[in-house]
Amino acid sequence: MNTSFTASLAALSMLVACATPYAASPAKTEMGVLTNPAGMTLYVFDKDMAGSGKSVCNGDCAAKWPPLAAAAAASDKASGDYAVITRDDGSKQWSYKGKPLYLWIKDQKPGDMTGDGVNNVWHTAKP
Repeated sequence: MNTSFTASLAALSMLVACATPYAASPAKTEMGVLTNPAGMTLYVFDKDMAGSGKSVCNGDCAAKWPPLAAAAAASDKASGDYAVITRDDGSKQWSYKGKPLYLWIKDQKPGDMTGDGVNNVWHTAKP
């Protein structure tokens, strides 16, 4: 192996090792709702107080409505309408315009929006 190839391979493996399972800032879809990078619909919860920096969806609620995770390290930074809040368990979660963002466990593929309107308190997150 030549040293240039070896150095490139080493750099690539370092890059892969540094990758995290956390989401980057959500993006707007063509349907006018926010999604995670995989295209899964994001939701807001009426019981979360905008701007409080808190999520009231914990425990069983968070199992059904997984928070949109942000990296615990400083790699995920607030920008524009997006912010990172700290959950009760210490994990980090993205918020949009002060409202924490969630996924819905029953959405199976990108574009699904089956959580919109659940119990009249869950809604798709819209820009």
